[in-house]
Parts: sequence; structure tokens; C-alpha cells
Amino acid sequence: MRQNPLAVVILAAGKGTRMKSDKPKVMHELLGLPMINWLLKTVETLNPERVIAVVGPDMLELEQAVSPHQSVIQTERNGTGDALKTVLPALEGFNGDVLVLLGDTPLITQETLNGFITNHQQISVLGVKLQDPTGYGRLLMNEDGTLKAIREEKDASAEEKQVQTVNTGAFCLNTDKIADWLSQLSNDNAQGEYYITDLPEIAARDGIKTNIHITHNRQEVQGCNTRIDLANLEKAAQIKRREEFLTQGVQMQDPDTVYFQHDTKIAAGVIIEPNVFFGKNVRVEKNVHIKAFCHFEGAHIGENTIVGPFARLRPGTEIAKNVRIGNFVEIKKSTIGKGSKISHLGYVGDCTMGEEVNFGCGAITVNYDGYNKHQTIIENNTMIGSNANLVAPVIIREGAFIAAGSTITTDVKSDALALERTEMEIHEGWAAERRELASRKKKS
Repeated sequence: MRQNPLAVVILAAGKGTRMKSDKPKVMHELLGLPMINWLLKTVETLNPERVIAVVGPDMLELEQAVSPHQSVIQTERNGTGDALKTVLPALEGFNGDVLVLLGDTPLITQETLNGFITNHQQISVLGVKLQDPTGYGRLLMNEDGTLKAIREEKDASAEEKQVQTVNTGAFCLNTDKIADWLSQLSNDNAQGEYYITDLPEIAARDGIKTNIHITHNRQEVQGCNTRIDLANLEKAAQIKRREEFLTQGVQMQDPDTVYFQHDTKIAAGVIIEPNVFFGKNVRVEKNVHIKAFCHFEGAHIGENTIVGPFARLRPGTEIAKNVRIGNFVEIKKSTIGKGSKISHLGYVGDCTMGEEVNFGCGAITVNYDGYNKHQTIIENNTMIGSNANLVAPVIIREGAFIAAGSTITTDVKSDALALERTEMEIHEGWAAERRELASRKKKS
């Protein structure tokens, strides 16, 4: 049980230069959510009194993502120690423990942080043991298991580089000594920066030993400096999300080929075939069967519905119960009523479709006139024939029948048949004459 009040400081001023992006590093997304927001969601479960993010200049997007928590600006990027110095005014009046986290370690768990804080005394560091510690600062230990020093790889000796227990970047410090210890930091190192990792040696000069708390889950403390790192984090987050859904009763035939977002909601009893992508804001009710190669974004799928294969549901799609959405069907900003069928090769956009509608193969709503989008209303129990074009704005009243191949430009009354076709013309012998002409031209 935690005894002291808690403040959390998140170091997030990095530009992400190695990611070759103009976006702040921690604003790159995992499962559609910026890394900083993954970390903030976890931090908020700790019920801290204050959360403060250290950001760089001209990072308004990041400040907005952190809000309503406070942001402070590190004007010059002179290292993690300098970043922590910029927070001191924001910590004025606070007395307790300060948890310092790196903004690019988004998958760290509440359980790990709770264990870390609970075992903390005056200064603690979170470590992990790696088979290949290349690139990480090494945790050099005293005989009693406390921390002697943290040695950054560029400053480490050959012997120190053999140490496999490394620094994750997470620290916990009591406020009593922070200002004094930070004032003693030096930038006499290979990078010419002020390292927070020098604090344990400074604390030792005051007779205070640094505790080491080890986590055994490497993935949760994995940092992100490159696009390769980001891809690895995405993979780890996807695996975790898949396992959550499987545990909750969602069936996946090939989980490795199904991709979720952070806000995807799927009820128990749903079956998902291979190669399905869920974009942001998708909700799937119970007993839905999603066939292979579907793409969803901003859609709600009602229970007992079958979707796909090769279906695309775009933002604003609301599908009721017992609907059938077949192969190569695209739906956008439309509601589909209970029991309706759009079985294949159709486009439905800006449409309100009623119940028990049969929307035939190749039929479409023509919703865009080159300047504006227009609404199509299809009432209950209508039949839309194959290859029909419904030119919006148009209303197809209840029970109407639209003949195949028709282009409908005016409203259709209830129970009426709408048929729009030009009279077919047959020119006998025309094809043979054309072939003969083509043959003579080729020979000449």
C-alpha cells in the first residue's frame, strides 16, 4: 500500500529525430492512440495528486494531448536531468514521492508501477534484465543489491558493458532532496548533457542508497526511438489486445492477421475470420460473423449480422440486427435496418435504409453531385434490383420494387414498380460487318 502522496513527471520533449518525422516522438500512435496517451491512461490509475509532462518548444499538439494535465517546456534539450529541473516550479508545495517516467515507454503496466512505488524509499530505479543490453544504461550494483551507479553505454567500460541489468528510465524520488541533488548534476560526459542517471551517485554521497526494482516483462518497458521500435511496440500492443478479446469470448481463426484499435469494442460470441482490420471507433455486438478481408472504421454492427468477405464499412455506418452485408460492399454514413441484405458489389452512401430491404447486386446510391452530398431514403420491404442507380436526393417508399438496370431520379411511391430503360435496338449483321472491315484494314 502506498503511503506518500504521488506526483508523476513524464519526460516527453524528444523530437523523434531518428523516426524522421516532424511529429513529436510521443505523439506517434499505437493502435490509433498516441504513445503519451497510453502512458497517461496508466498513470491516472495510480491516482496521483499531480501529473506534469515535460515538452519541447512548439509542441502545441502534445500539450493538447496531455491536457488537462500540466505541461512545462524544456527550452533547451540538455538531457533528462535538465528536463527534471524544469519541473521544480510545478512541484512547489508538493511533499511526497515523484515518479519520473519516459514518454516513449507506453506499455508499462499499472501492476509494475504500483510495485515500484510501494517498495520505494528515498530514491529508486526500475530495471530489467536483457540478454542483449546494447544501447541501454547499465545498473551497477553494490554487494547488498542496491545501486552503485548507472553507466550510460557511451561512458561504460568494456567490463561494465557486460552487465545485463539495465535502466528502464523510470525513477522514483522523495521531494526532500530533489532540488539539492539536481543542482549537483554535471554535464561532464560523452553527450555533454545533464543525466538523471547520475542522481544515485549523488545520493550515495549523502549516505542514501538507491533501491532497484526489477520487472521481468521486457516488452512493457521497451522504449521507442525509431520506426522499427514503433513497429515492435505496435506488434506487442496488438498481441495483448488480441489476447484480451480471446479471453472475453471472441473467436479468431487466425489472430495474428486481425488488427484492432485501442477503442475497438467486440462482444462475446463474435467470430472473426483472417485478415480483418478494425479502424477507430468500431463496435460489434454479440454473435456477429465477420468474414475474411474486411475493413471497418467508425462503424456499429448489430448482433447476429454477417459481414463480408471483402466488405468495407466507413465512418457513420450503423447496422441493425440480422443484416447481411456481402462481398465487395462499401457502406458510408448510412443506417441499415433490421433484416436487410446488401449481398454483393454494392455502394451505399448517405442513406437511411429500412428493414427487410433487398439491395441487389451492383446497385448503388448516387450521393454526390460533384459539389454536395445528398440523402437517399429506402423504406421497409423494398426491392432494389441489380445495377440500379438511386440518384439522391430520392425516397423509395415502403414495398416499392426498382427494376434491374434502372436509374431512379424521382421519388417512388409505396408498392410501385419503377422501371427506367431505353428501348433495346438490334442491328443484325453489324458485328460481322465490323469484323470484316477490321480485317481488311489490318491486311492493308
